[in-house]
Order: sequence, then C-alpha cells, then structure tokens
Amino acid sequence: MKIIKISPDNKESAVKSAINTLKNGGTIIYPTDTLYGLGANVFNQDAVKKVFKIKKRSFNKPISICVSNIDDIKKIAYTSEIIEKKINQLFPGPFTVILKKKNNIPSILTSGGENIGIRIPDNDICRCISKDFPITTTSANISGEKIPNSAEGILEQLDDEIDLILDAGVYKNKIHSTVIDMTVFPPKILRSGAVMPDFK
Repeated sequence: MKIIKISPDNKESAVKSAINTLKNGGTIIYPTDTLYGLGANVFNQDAVKKVFKIKKRSFNKPISICVSNIDDIKKIAYTSEIIEKKINQLFPGPFTVILKKKNNIPSILTSGGENIGIRIPDNDICRCISKDFPITTTSANISGEKIPNSAEGILEQLDDEIDLILDAGVYKNKIHSTVIDMTVFPPKILRSGAVMPDFK
C-alpha cells in the first residue's frame, strides 16, 4: 500500500499515480466533495469485486460511479433534454443521480438492476482521476460501520488490499451526497445529504 499526502506541489503526480493504479486493476482511496471514496475502474470486474470485498458489502447492494463531466454521463446512461438540464444544475456538486444505465456498465455495479448512481463531485482530484474511465464512488468504510474522516481512520478500519491512498487531510463534515432518482418524474429524493437540490 502507498500513501500520498496531497499538496499543491504534488497534486498532478498524485493523480497520475492514481490513474496508473486503476489502469492496473488496483483500488484507491480518494477525496471527493463529501467523503473519502473507494475507487476502482468500473470496467475491470475483478477490481470492482475487490471493492465489495474490502467494504464487506453484499453484492445485492449497488455501488455508484464517478465520472468527470456531463458528456461522460451520456456515454454510460440514458438521458433526455429535461434530465440534462437538471443535472447541469447539480453538477459538479454533492449529489448522486440515479439514471437508467447503458449496456456498457457491468451489472455487478447495479446488482443486476437497470439503474446506476452517478456522481460528478465538486473536487478536481476525483474528476481528473475519472477522466479516462468511470470509477466506483462508495464511502471508504466497512458497510454499516462508522465512516472515517481521515486516511488514518480508513487504514484502521479497512484491510490492506487498498493499493493507494490519496490523503487530503481530515474531513470536518462527514455527510453523504444527496441521492436523486431521475428515472421518475418529477425526480424523487431517495436520500437527503450534504445539500438539497434547488431545481429551476
């Protein structure tokens, strides 16, 4: 396991290390705009299985994904003019939107379902990390356990199968993203989180 403490001087090299780790089937811990995330390349099924194993998470519980921009969403999920208008109001930000997935998204992420949760966090590090391919974005903790707010806390709770940790310091507010189901109209809030949407 490797730990990189993020600073303005090494941010670019840290992102490159994370991308290389993901390309090689590894797992990473990375900062978002809400909590630390546990990441793997979503197109590498073995890497995704590692995420479930590390979290001790049931395969019956879906895992959301992080992408870099709105255009990336259209590559992996079905949208419409109305949906795109709304997600443009939300992203980047502390939200997860539920959309109908396209066939290129592995069913392991959705527990065999048709829908996928998608994030574009307001954090340039995770947006850069996910620019080549989507990555898993699930809180860096054992399922059902307390969510650590620091790299040290994550290390204490999770096993050593994590290949790389990007340490961005202590998170003061440990709050999940707000989850919005956009497969229905009007969109439905499934989980209240850091910020509530203000659609116009």
